[in-house]
Amino acid sequence: MLAAHKAGPDRQEGLSMDKQEFRGGMSRLAAAVNVITTGGAAGRAGFTASAVTSVTDEPPTLLVCMNRNFSGAEAFAANGVLCVNTLGAGQEDISNTFAGRMSGEERFSVGEWETMTTGAPALKEAAVSFDCEIRDVVEQGSHKVLFAEVKAVRLGSDAGGLVYFNRNYHLVR
Repeated sequence: MLAAHKAGPDRQEGLSMDKQEFRGGMSRLAAAVNVITTGGAAGRAGFTASAVTSVTDEPPTLLVCMNRNFSGAEAFAANGVLCVNTLGAGQEDISNTFAGRMSGEERFSVGEWETMTTGAPALKEAAVSFDCEIRDVVEQGSHKVLFAEVKAVRLGSDAGGLVYFNRNYHLVR
């Protein structure tokens, strides 16, 4: 739990950040492009995310941020599993499909999919896939923060990574 901070000489009480200024700053924070998927009795769903990071290796856990208004959020909650599919060079079309307006199952028309340990869809050509069970969910503002314990990892091609920076895709070799 974070300790509460009091306003001091360097911080004014009630100071708020402009939403557009914050988003502009965040656009300069380069991040890997991931497609987060779920599968199970509640069906398949997925979305594109750059807000993914490791939390700990004991047990191996990832943090994934998902917009609470995402139409597939209920499938993630009901299935209790997810797969973080980190995209590589040349996979912008997959990112755009999962970020677009297609419905849940239609999104899986791009790429080749299989399952690993949990049954969540894993992209065969991903740079890496982390197959996970959701252990905890914390709601913060417009998002749900999913803490997911990694059950299996599959390494793909080492052809380069896909990152999002300054509102554009870039390749990392």
